Amino acid sequence: MTKNKTAPRVGGLDSGPLDAITDVPGVRVGHHTLQHQDQQTGVTVIVPPVANPFLHKIPAGLAVINGFGKSVGLVQVEELGQLETPIALTNTFSVSDVAKAQIRQAIAQNTEIGRNAPTVNPLVLECNDGYLNDIQAMAITEAHYRSAVEQADTSFAQGSVGAGRGMSCFGLKGGIGSASRVAQTTEQCSYTVGALVLANFGRPHQFILNGQRLGKHIEPWVQSSTGEIPALSPEKGSIIMILATDAPVDARQLSRLARRSAAGLARTGSVYGHGSGDIALAFSTAYTQSAEATEPGQAPALLHETQLDALFEAVAEATEQAIIHAMWYASTVTGRNGHQRLALSELPLDWDSLTKA
Repeated sequence: MTKNKTAPRVGGLDSGPLDAITDVPGVRVGHHTLQHQDQQTGVTVIVPPVANPFLHKIPAGLAVINGFGKSVGLVQVEELGQLETPIALTNTFSVSDVAKAQIRQAIAQNTEIGRNAPTVNPLVLECNDGYLNDIQAMAITEAHYRSAVEQADTSFAQGSVGAGRGMSCFGLKGGIGSASRVAQTTEQCSYTVGALVLANFGRPHQFILNGQRLGKHIEPWVQSSTGEIPALSPEKGSIIMILATDAPVDARQLSRLARRSAAGLARTGSVYGHGSGDIALAFSTAYTQSAEATEPGQAPALLHETQLDALFEAVAEATEQAIIHAMWYASTVTGRNGHQRLALSELPLDWDSLTKA
Protein backbone atom coordinates (compact mmCIF):
# COMPACT_ATOMS: atom_id res chain seq x y z
CA MET A 1 0.00 0.00 0.00
CA THR A 2 1.26 3.47 -0.84
CA LYS A 3 0.68 6.89 0.64
CA ASN A 4 0.90 10.18 -1.21
CA LYS A 5 3.69 12.42 0.07
CA THR A 6 1.48 15.47 -0.29
CA ALA A 7 -1.94 15.97 1.22
CA PRO A 8 -5.00 15.22 -0.93
CA ARG A 9 -6.26 18.40 -2.56
CA VAL A 10 -9.94 19.32 -2.54
CA GLY A 11 -11.90 21.74 -4.69
CA GLY A 12 -11.12 23.44 -7.97
CA LEU A 13 -10.04 26.96 -7.03
CA ASP A 14 -6.43 28.10 -7.15
CA SER A 15 -4.59 28.45 -3.86
CA GLY A 16 -1.99 31.01 -2.87
CA PRO A 17 1.72 30.11 -3.02
CA LEU A 18 1.79 28.78 0.56
CA ASP A 19 -1.74 27.30 0.56
CA ALA A 20 -2.09 28.78 4.03
CA ILE A 21 -3.79 31.65 5.85
CA THR A 22 -0.51 33.56 5.57
CA ASP A 23 -1.11 33.95 1.83
CA VAL A 24 -3.20 36.93 2.96
CA PRO A 25 -0.52 39.65 3.04
CA GLY A 26 0.75 40.55 6.48
CA VAL A 27 -0.85 37.69 8.41
CA ARG A 28 1.53 35.61 10.55
CA VAL A 29 1.09 32.47 12.66
CA GLY A 30 3.13 31.25 15.64
CA HIS A 31 3.04 28.25 17.98
CA HIS A 32 4.32 27.15 21.35
CA THR A 33 4.04 23.39 21.87
CA LEU A 34 4.23 21.34 25.07
CA GLN A 35 4.95 17.67 24.40
CA HIS A 36 6.19 15.89 27.50
CA GLN A 37 4.48 12.78 28.90
CA ASP A 38 0.96 13.76 30.03
CA GLN A 39 1.36 17.35 28.84
CA GLN A 40 0.35 17.42 25.18
CA THR A 41 -0.96 20.90 24.51
CA GLY A 42 0.04 24.39 23.40
CA VAL A 43 -0.84 27.82 22.08
CA THR A 44 -1.29 29.05 18.51
CA VAL A 45 -1.52 32.75 17.65
CA ILE A 46 -2.77 34.42 14.46
CA VAL A 47 -1.21 37.87 14.24
CA PRO A 48 -2.88 40.45 11.95
CA PRO A 49 -0.74 42.93 9.96
CA VAL A 50 -1.07 45.76 12.49
CA ALA A 51 1.59 46.66 15.06
CA ASN A 52 -0.93 47.92 17.61
CA PRO A 53 -4.44 46.52 17.01
CA PHE A 54 -5.80 48.27 20.11
CA LEU A 55 -5.26 51.61 18.34
CA HIS A 56 -5.91 50.42 14.79
CA LYS A 57 -8.64 47.82 14.99
CA ILE A 58 -9.26 45.06 12.45
CA PRO A 59 -12.79 44.58 11.02
CA ALA A 60 -14.14 41.16 11.95
CA GLY A 61 -17.27 39.05 12.05
CA LEU A 62 -18.17 35.73 13.61
CA ALA A 63 -20.56 32.82 13.32
CA VAL A 64 -21.44 30.39 16.11
CA ILE A 65 -22.47 27.21 14.31
CA ASN A 66 -22.83 25.21 17.53
CA GLY A 67 -22.22 27.00 20.80
CA PHE A 68 -20.69 24.32 23.02
CA GLY A 69 -17.58 26.44 23.74
CA LYS A 70 -15.79 28.44 26.43
CA SER A 71 -14.07 31.19 24.48
CA VAL A 72 -13.48 34.75 25.67
CA GLY A 73 -14.02 37.97 23.72
CA LEU A 74 -16.70 36.87 21.25
CA VAL A 75 -19.50 39.02 22.70
CA GLN A 76 -17.66 42.28 21.99
CA VAL A 77 -16.54 41.10 18.54
CA GLU A 78 -20.16 40.36 17.68
CA GLU A 79 -21.29 43.77 18.95
CA LEU A 80 -18.53 45.99 17.52
CA GLY A 81 -17.18 43.95 14.62
CA GLN A 82 -13.55 44.57 15.55
CA LEU A 83 -10.41 42.78 16.69
CA GLU A 84 -8.06 44.62 19.05
CA THR A 85 -5.61 41.81 19.91
CA PRO A 86 -4.13 38.89 18.01
CA ILE A 87 -6.30 35.75 17.89
CA ALA A 88 -5.17 33.03 20.29
CA LEU A 89 -6.06 29.33 20.31
CA THR A 90 -5.42 26.95 23.20
CA ASN A 91 -7.07 24.27 25.35
CA THR A 92 -10.26 24.90 27.32
CA PHE A 93 -8.74 25.32 30.77
CA SER A 94 -5.97 27.65 29.56
CA VAL A 95 -8.22 30.36 28.14
CA SER A 96 -7.91 32.62 31.20
CA ASP A 97 -4.11 32.47 31.34
CA VAL A 98 -3.78 33.27 27.64
CA ALA A 99 -6.32 36.10 27.96
CA LYS A 100 -4.28 37.55 30.81
CA ALA A 101 -1.18 37.41 28.60
CA GLN A 102 -3.03 39.27 25.85
CA ILE A 103 -4.14 41.96 28.30
CA ARG A 104 -0.58 42.43 29.57
CA GLN A 105 0.71 42.65 25.99
CA ALA A 106 -1.85 45.33 25.15
CA ILE A 107 -1.08 47.31 28.34
CA ALA A 108 2.65 47.23 27.54
CA GLN A 109 1.87 48.92 24.22
CA ASN A 110 -0.87 51.21 25.57
CA THR A 111 -0.19 52.17 29.18
CA GLU A 112 -3.51 53.97 29.69
CA ILE A 113 -5.67 50.89 29.03
CA GLY A 114 -8.20 50.58 31.85
CA ARG A 115 -7.37 54.06 33.14
CA ASN A 116 -7.83 56.94 30.72
CA ALA A 117 -8.40 54.54 27.83
CA PRO A 118 -11.03 51.79 27.52
CA THR A 119 -10.25 48.24 28.60
CA VAL A 120 -8.99 45.82 25.97
CA ASN A 121 -10.97 42.85 24.63
CA PRO A 122 -8.75 39.74 24.64
CA LEU A 123 -9.73 37.09 22.11
CA VAL A 124 -9.02 33.46 22.98
CA LEU A 125 -10.77 30.45 21.45
CA GLU A 126 -10.46 26.88 22.63
CA CYS A 127 -10.99 23.17 22.14
CA ASN A 128 -10.87 20.40 24.74
CA ASP A 129 -7.68 18.32 24.37
CA GLY A 130 -8.30 16.33 27.55
CA TYR A 131 -8.12 12.88 25.90
CA LEU A 132 -4.40 13.24 25.17
CA ASN A 133 -3.47 16.09 27.51
CA ASP A 134 -3.72 16.34 31.28
CA ILE A 135 -5.92 19.41 30.97
CA GLN A 136 -6.33 19.66 34.77
CA ALA A 137 -2.61 20.48 35.06
CA MET A 138 -3.30 23.88 33.45
CA ALA A 139 0.26 23.83 32.11
CA ILE A 140 -0.06 26.76 29.70
CA THR A 141 1.38 30.03 31.04
CA GLU A 142 1.54 33.62 29.89
CA ALA A 143 5.12 32.99 28.78
CA HIS A 144 3.91 30.36 26.31
CA TYR A 145 1.60 32.90 24.68
CA ARG A 146 4.46 35.41 24.39
CA SER A 147 6.65 32.71 22.87
CA ALA A 148 4.03 31.91 20.23
CA VAL A 149 3.77 35.60 19.30
CA GLU A 150 7.56 35.93 19.06
CA GLN A 151 7.71 32.93 16.71
CA ALA A 152 4.92 34.15 14.43
CA ASP A 153 5.90 34.01 10.76
CA THR A 154 4.41 33.46 7.31
CA SER A 155 5.82 29.92 7.28
CA PHE A 156 4.58 27.70 10.11
CA ALA A 157 4.11 24.04 11.00
CA GLN A 158 0.76 22.27 10.84
CA GLY A 159 -0.65 19.15 12.48
CA SER A 160 0.30 18.16 16.04
CA VAL A 161 1.70 21.56 17.01
CA GLY A 162 0.73 24.51 19.16
CA ALA A 163 -2.88 24.44 20.28
CA GLY A 164 -3.36 21.40 18.04
CA ARG A 165 -0.91 19.17 19.90
CA GLY A 166 -3.54 17.29 21.93
CA MET A 167 -6.50 17.51 19.58
CA SER A 168 -8.43 14.62 17.98
CA CYS A 169 -10.43 14.50 14.75
CA PHE A 170 -12.75 11.68 13.65
CA GLY A 171 -11.07 9.44 16.23
CA LEU A 172 -7.64 10.08 14.72
CA LYS A 173 -5.07 12.79 15.38
CA GLY A 174 -6.35 16.31 14.71
CA GLY A 175 -4.68 19.65 15.20
CA ILE A 176 -3.77 22.82 13.33
CA GLY A 177 -4.44 23.02 9.60
CA SER A 178 -4.41 25.85 7.12
CA ALA A 179 -5.17 26.54 3.46
CA SER A 180 -5.97 29.36 1.05
CA ARG A 181 -8.03 29.90 -2.07
CA VAL A 182 -8.18 32.72 -4.62
CA ALA A 183 -11.61 34.29 -5.15
CA GLN A 184 -12.17 35.83 -8.58
CA THR A 185 -14.83 38.47 -7.96
CA THR A 186 -14.63 40.04 -11.45
CA GLU A 187 -12.56 39.41 -14.59
CA GLN A 188 -10.06 41.99 -13.42
CA CYS A 189 -10.16 41.55 -9.66
CA SER A 190 -9.35 38.70 -7.26
CA TYR A 191 -8.82 38.37 -3.53
CA THR A 192 -7.23 35.79 -1.25
CA VAL A 193 -9.16 33.90 1.41
CA GLY A 194 -7.11 32.01 4.00
CA ALA A 195 -8.33 29.56 6.64
CA LEU A 196 -6.74 28.18 9.79
CA VAL A 197 -8.53 25.54 11.86
CA LEU A 198 -8.12 23.94 15.24
CA ALA A 199 -9.68 20.58 14.38
CA ASN A 200 -10.95 18.52 17.31
CA PHE A 201 -14.30 17.07 16.21
CA GLY A 202 -16.12 14.24 14.49
CA ARG A 203 -16.98 10.58 14.97
CA PRO A 204 -14.95 8.09 12.91
CA HIS A 205 -17.81 6.72 10.78
CA GLN A 206 -18.65 10.25 9.57
CA PHE A 207 -15.28 11.02 7.96
CA ILE A 208 -15.37 12.11 4.31
CA LEU A 209 -12.20 12.87 2.35
CA ASN A 210 -12.47 14.51 -1.06
CA GLY A 211 -16.07 13.33 -1.36
CA GLN A 212 -15.24 9.73 -0.43
CA ARG A 213 -16.63 8.18 2.75
CA LEU A 214 -13.54 6.86 4.52
CA GLY A 215 -15.16 6.30 7.90
CA LYS A 216 -15.50 2.54 7.39
CA HIS A 217 -11.80 2.32 6.53
CA ILE A 218 -10.55 4.18 9.62
CA GLU A 219 -12.97 2.81 12.23
CA PRO A 220 -11.02 -0.45 12.75
CA TRP A 221 -7.82 1.50 13.38
CA VAL A 222 -9.54 3.79 15.85
CA GLN A 223 -10.99 0.82 17.72
CA SER A 224 -7.62 -0.95 17.84
CA SER A 225 -5.83 2.12 19.22
CA THR A 226 -8.47 3.12 21.79
CA GLY A 227 -10.19 -0.12 22.73
CA GLU A 228 -13.51 1.66 22.25
CA ILE A 229 -16.34 1.00 19.80
CA PRO A 230 -16.32 4.27 17.78
CA ALA A 231 -19.95 4.03 16.65
CA LEU A 232 -21.13 4.18 20.28
CA SER A 233 -19.03 7.21 21.25
CA PRO A 234 -20.93 10.54 21.37
CA GLU A 235 -19.64 13.71 19.72
CA LYS A 236 -17.46 15.50 22.29
CA GLY A 237 -15.19 17.64 20.12
CA SER A 238 -15.02 21.12 18.65
CA ILE A 239 -13.51 23.13 15.83
CA ILE A 240 -12.35 26.72 15.63
CA MET A 241 -12.20 28.17 12.11
CA ILE A 242 -10.30 31.42 11.54
CA LEU A 243 -10.67 33.13 8.16
CA ALA A 244 -8.63 36.01 6.77
CA THR A 245 -9.07 37.93 3.54
CA ASP A 246 -7.64 40.99 1.83
CA ALA A 247 -11.05 41.77 0.33
CA PRO A 248 -12.62 45.12 1.35
CA VAL A 249 -15.61 43.88 3.34
CA ASP A 250 -17.25 45.11 6.54
CA ALA A 251 -18.09 43.28 9.76
CA ARG A 252 -21.54 42.26 8.58
CA GLN A 253 -20.14 40.80 5.38
CA LEU A 254 -17.39 39.07 7.34
CA SER A 255 -20.04 37.38 9.48
CA ARG A 256 -21.58 36.11 6.25
CA LEU A 257 -18.18 34.72 5.21
CA ALA A 258 -17.75 33.08 8.61
CA ARG A 259 -21.08 31.26 8.27
CA ARG A 260 -19.94 29.69 4.98
CA SER A 261 -17.14 27.87 6.81
CA ALA A 262 -19.91 25.48 7.87
CA ALA A 263 -20.17 24.35 4.24
CA GLY A 264 -16.52 23.28 4.23
CA LEU A 265 -16.88 21.66 7.65
CA ALA A 266 -19.90 19.66 6.49
CA ARG A 267 -18.00 18.36 3.45
CA THR A 268 -15.66 16.48 5.82
CA GLY A 269 -18.62 14.71 7.43
CA SER A 270 -19.39 16.86 10.46
CA VAL A 271 -23.01 17.26 11.58
CA TYR A 272 -22.15 19.84 14.28
CA GLY A 273 -22.92 17.42 17.09
CA HIS A 274 -24.50 18.32 20.43
CA GLY A 275 -21.19 18.47 22.29
CA SER A 276 -19.23 20.21 19.56
CA GLY A 277 -18.27 23.88 19.81
CA ASP A 278 -18.08 24.99 16.17
CA ILE A 279 -17.08 28.65 15.94
CA ALA A 280 -15.88 30.68 12.96
CA LEU A 281 -14.23 34.10 13.00
CA ALA A 282 -13.38 36.10 9.87
CA PHE A 283 -11.32 39.28 9.54
CA SER A 284 -10.19 41.58 6.73
CA THR A 285 -6.77 43.15 6.27
CA ALA A 286 -8.01 45.68 3.70
CA TYR A 287 -8.29 48.54 6.20
CA THR A 288 -8.29 49.39 9.90
CA GLN A 289 -10.62 51.34 12.18
CA SER A 290 -9.05 53.93 14.47
CA ALA A 291 -9.65 53.92 18.22
CA GLU A 292 -9.59 57.74 18.14
CA ALA A 293 -12.79 59.52 17.18
CA THR A 294 -10.76 62.44 15.85
CA GLU A 295 -8.87 60.26 13.40
CA PRO A 296 -10.82 59.95 10.11
CA GLY A 297 -11.76 56.50 8.86
CA GLN A 298 -9.81 54.95 6.01
CA ALA A 299 -12.29 52.32 4.83
CA PRO A 300 -12.16 51.67 1.07
CA ALA A 301 -15.16 51.08 -1.16
CA LEU A 302 -16.68 47.78 -0.02
CA LEU A 303 -17.44 44.84 -2.25
CA HIS A 304 -20.97 44.70 -3.58
CA GLU A 305 -23.09 41.94 -2.09
CA THR A 306 -23.39 40.22 -5.47
CA GLN A 307 -19.61 39.75 -5.55
CA LEU A 308 -19.53 37.80 -2.30
CA ASP A 309 -20.36 34.43 -3.89
CA ALA A 310 -16.75 34.03 -5.04
CA LEU A 311 -15.58 34.61 -1.48
CA PHE A 312 -18.18 32.18 -0.11
CA GLU A 313 -16.88 29.45 -2.42
CA ALA A 314 -13.29 30.20 -1.42
CA VAL A 315 -14.21 30.03 2.28
CA ALA A 316 -15.84 26.61 1.89
CA GLU A 317 -12.91 25.15 -0.06
CA ALA A 318 -10.23 26.64 2.16
CA THR A 319 -11.97 25.41 5.31
CA GLU A 320 -12.35 21.87 3.97
CA GLN A 321 -8.73 21.83 2.82
CA ALA A 322 -7.48 23.19 6.15
CA ILE A 323 -9.24 20.36 8.02
CA ILE A 324 -7.62 17.80 5.72
CA HIS A 325 -4.23 19.44 6.28
CA ALA A 326 -4.73 19.37 10.06
CA MET A 327 -5.19 15.60 9.93
CA TRP A 328 -2.71 14.80 7.15
CA TYR A 329 0.22 16.73 8.61
CA ALA A 330 -0.38 15.45 12.14
CA SER A 331 1.80 12.79 13.68
CA THR A 332 0.68 10.00 16.03
CA VAL A 333 0.65 11.22 19.64
CA THR A 334 0.59 9.22 22.87
CA GLY A 335 -0.33 11.24 25.94
CA ARG A 336 -2.25 11.12 29.20
CA ASN A 337 -2.63 7.65 30.71
CA GLY A 338 -1.20 6.14 27.53
CA HIS A 339 -4.07 7.42 25.37
CA GLN A 340 -3.11 7.46 21.71
CA ARG A 341 -4.39 9.06 18.53
CA LEU A 342 -3.11 7.66 15.25
CA ALA A 343 -2.17 9.97 12.39
CA LEU A 344 -4.33 9.70 9.27
CA SER A 345 -1.38 9.73 6.86
CA GLU A 346 0.39 6.94 8.77
CA LEU A 347 -2.45 4.42 8.33
CA PRO A 348 -1.49 1.64 5.89
CA LEU A 349 -4.29 2.34 3.43
CA ASP A 350 -4.30 2.53 -0.36
CA TRP A 351 -4.24 6.30 -0.51
CA ASP A 352 -3.88 6.48 -4.29
CA SER A 353 -7.32 4.95 -4.75
CA LEU A 354 -9.02 6.26 -1.62
CA THR A 355 -8.21 9.93 -2.28
CA LYS A 356 -8.95 9.91 -6.00
CA ALA A 357 -11.56 12.53 -6.86
